[in-house]
Amino acid sequence: MDTKKHHHDPLEELQRRSAEAEAGGGATRREREHKEGKLSARERIELLLDEGTFEELDKFVKHRGTDFGMAEQRPSGDGFVSGFGRIDGRSVYVFAQDFTVFGGSLSEANAGKITKIMKLAMNNGAPVIGLNDSGGARIQEGVMSLAGYADIFLLNTLASGVVPQISAVMGPCAGGAVYSPAITDFIFMTEKTSYMFVTGPDVIKTVTHEEVTKHELGGAMTHNARSGVAHFVAHDDKECLAMIRELLSFLPSNNLDDAPRRATNDPPNRADAALDSIVPEDPMQPYDIKGVIHAVVDDNYFFEVHEHFAKNIVVGFARLDGQPVGIVANQPAFLAGVLDINASVKGARFVRFCDAFNIPLITFEDVPGFLPGTQQEYGGIIKHGAKLLFAFAEATVPKITVITRKAYGGAYCVMSSKHIRTDINFAWPTAEIAVMGPEGAVNIVYRREIEQVPESDRARLREEKVAEFRERFANPYVAAERGYIDAVIKPSETRTKLVAALRSLENKRDTTPRKKHGNIPL
Repeated sequence: MDTKKHHHDPLEELQRRSAEAEAGGGATRREREHKEGKLSARERIELLLDEGTFEELDKFVKHRGTDFGMAEQRPSGDGFVSGFGRIDGRSVYVFAQDFTVFGGSLSEANAGKITKIMKLAMNNGAPVIGLNDSGGARIQEGVMSLAGYADIFLLNTLASGVVPQISAVMGPCAGGAVYSPAITDFIFMTEKTSYMFVTGPDVIKTVTHEEVTKHELGGAMTHNARSGVAHFVAHDDKECLAMIRELLSFLPSNNLDDAPRRATNDPPNRADAALDSIVPEDPMQPYDIKGVIHAVVDDNYFFEVHEHFAKNIVVGFARLDGQPVGIVANQPAFLAGVLDINASVKGARFVRFCDAFNIPLITFEDVPGFLPGTQQEYGGIIKHGAKLLFAFAEATVPKITVITRKAYGGAYCVMSSKHIRTDINFAWPTAEIAVMGPEGAVNIVYRREIEQVPESDRARLREEKVAEFRERFANPYVAAERGYIDAVIKPSETRTKLVAALRSLENKRDTTPRKKHGNIPL
């Protein structure tokens, strides 16, 4: 009798189960995804991580559902790929939803795979990256699937501020599934293949009789430009994954580490003469603050965050002397750089992230105030503007501010002024620091005097008073006399001054009063 024929080979069993897990929903479904411009879950992970570094966990996990014929459909992995690897040599944890298996729907079993990954990331101080492509909760599992989402939400919340959390929405993400990415630090979306919404077009049509497509309702540009839910938009999966790698190059692995420094050949004392004339002589004329940022930072490279949302404020990452920094800047080229609800929320969110992860903050200020109007007041500009104030005041990382032109009213206080614990405050000679602009101030302070002269002389007198006010108050020297400005600097020397200031703050230690947490005006 040939006993070998009946011998069980453990290696063959391992290979069989591995092949089953790696096959996902099969070649046909995978090819359908490719035709739609999407990569498979495993292809995405391979592109995201350093070559050959991915170590998969829970490859053989199967769902436990028995209803609706699910007992006969139990593929290994259950539609989620999870594990760890490296990006630029640093450890990261990652999970990817495989849409070819049950539409990437969340089950109790694969929710456990995600929470396991998140706990490992927290315990080992490494970022978590979720590649989302899912039809939502697995209907066949009912409340167990919902419980799985809640388990993930809790871990997202506990990990917030401990390790960076990054979400890439690379397909559908709807219903309760959207709240996990919403809690994470940054959301990437792909231009043609991803969408997010709480309730879909069909439900909206039934309830409100509105007709809207999936991409109009929750596509990449909708959430990048209108809602502000997403931070980045990529043309396709490949660009999206490359952008995630680029973002991580600016971030520390956790809240106890410093962000990775990068060698640069850009001289720290490099001057840029173009900055001396970048601010127009006419205070009403705009200029592009990104030109200032690019001129000052290492290799003129600025990695912008939230580029398409609230364009009147600019946020993103750059390096100075090789050190990653967070940039917050008013944008005079859009709405005159005024602060409104969206700009305040955008800025506050970014400031709090940088503070949580030890990234110094550089603020470029040119702000005429808060946007007036009933729409802003009814929308809660008081509350939302206070978020940005709260965030800057709460931050204990090194903070440096450069006032390039206007710093008016309450917006002067909010934009990382000396009074809210900013370490070093510079101003260019073109800076105007005042309660309000000269024109508005003259209309209030000298209104009676102007009204008493003949009407033919009023315009001339108003111009004289505006010039007088600008000379007396709308300059940086009154604030410098009080110590609110540490130095008035030549614009061309801004890089040199910022690098020197950062070096002086390398060992900064600051604290807040002992408390559980503050109550930011949400």
